[in-house]
Amino acid sequence: MSIQDIIEGKKQWRAYVARVKALPPDYQIVYKEMQKYLFKVGPVGLSDGSLLPGAIDFFEEGAAAGKGVLELIGTDVAAFCDDLIKDSPTYADVYQESIGGAPGAAGE
Repeated sequence: MSIQDIIEGKKQWRAYVARVKALPPDYQIVYKEMQKYLFKVGPVGLSDGSLLPGAIDFFEEGAAAGKGVLELIGTDVAAFCDDLIKDSPTYADVYQESIGGAPGAAGE
């Protein structure tokens, strides 16, 4: 990774943070809760960088249309996040497979 890549990455991160801060306060709260939840659940695709910026796009469109954030996602942030990543493997799934077990087989 070159210095130029690092600088470009920082520019992208700052632009991303500015977009979050430009959202209405209720959207910011829900976005931060989504971010916390997704970091805990650990979908493998989170690191490719499209999931959270896609959520910002969705929120920006909803805010521009004058909708409240709960009109867009419902009242359960975790359920909304689970629906977003339902077809994505998580790091827990990858780990479970690596030790020879099927995902979700614990406790059965």
